[in-house]
Amino acid sequence: MSDVFLEKAQRGDGEAFTRLIEPLRRELHVHCYRILGSTHDADDALQDTFIKAWRKLDSFQGRSSLRTWLYTVATRTCLDLAQTRGRRAMPIDLGPSSEHAVLDQGAVDIAWLEPYPDQRYEQREGVELAFVAALQHLPGNQRAALVLFEVLGFSAAEIAGIMATSTTSVNSALARARKVIADKAPSRNQSRAADDAKVKQLVAGYSAALERGDAEALVALLTEDVTWAMPPLAAWYSGVDAVLDHATKVPFTCGTWTHVPTSANGQPAVAGYLEGEAWSITVLTLRGDRISAITSFIGPEHFRQFGLPASLP
Repeated sequence: MSDVFLEKAQRGDGEAFTRLIEPLRRELHVHCYRILGSTHDADDALQDTFIKAWRKLDSFQGRSSLRTWLYTVATRTCLDLAQTRGRRAMPIDLGPSSEHAVLDQGAVDIAWLEPYPDQRYEQREGVELAFVAALQHLPGNQRAALVLFEVLGFSAAEIAGIMATSTTSVNSALARARKVIADKAPSRNQSRAADDAKVKQLVAGYSAALERGDAEALVALLTEDVTWAMPPLAAWYSGVDAVLDHATKVPFTCGTWTHVPTSANGQPAVAGYLEGEAWSITVLTLRGDRISAITSFIGPEHFRQFGLPASLP
């Protein structure tokens, strides 16, 4: 049936083209996000990918699968976009952690990593927050090669074709990329599935502790080396004492919180509403039965990506 749609699309049938690409839309969008670290940039890259694919479809001769061909177009589009828009950062990239709560700080105007809204949880592989953040430390070609090989399972020869380079260059890029990832994201796949009862209990406990301003309950959920970052704010905290100092001086005192459970980057998350207004999407990284990292992406714009309301009734 796909061959029929392909023939029709190559003759200029737009509806047939849509039916061809629609099953691959989500995975291609995730691919663009992994490379670019931004849902907004991934939106732009995917749109450009489909425009280019439509214009070049008559050149597709079936030497590879349509999926591989579309990944070729998407990858090259992402690499071009990465060159113009630069890499996405996290607060930890800007400097050392703060030992005490920084009360007077403004948003830093740089390109921040963004959270990725989960719609189908089985696609969490390769979108963990630490992994995507680590990818941002790689040059574009290494980023793309690592994702295509480690996450998507393309061979080095296939990647060479996708990236218009040699297999030797791909293998070299992979070797260099793996060293950086091992340093920046040594512990991947720590988070359990969103429907895990223990994870739901942990998320509920975190939400309740924030809403009640319960320091003892919060500490009981955290690892000793827990971190808390809040882009677009530059300050971040490392260690349970610094995190607790921040919690007691800022979120515990700034108003009434309501949390809605969600999922982001293949990890449990909560949407935080302050006095009923959208405030932050907080992604929780787990180690065993404790929270090892809290990343609160501040700003109502994130709520639109997650299909969440800007305010609660």
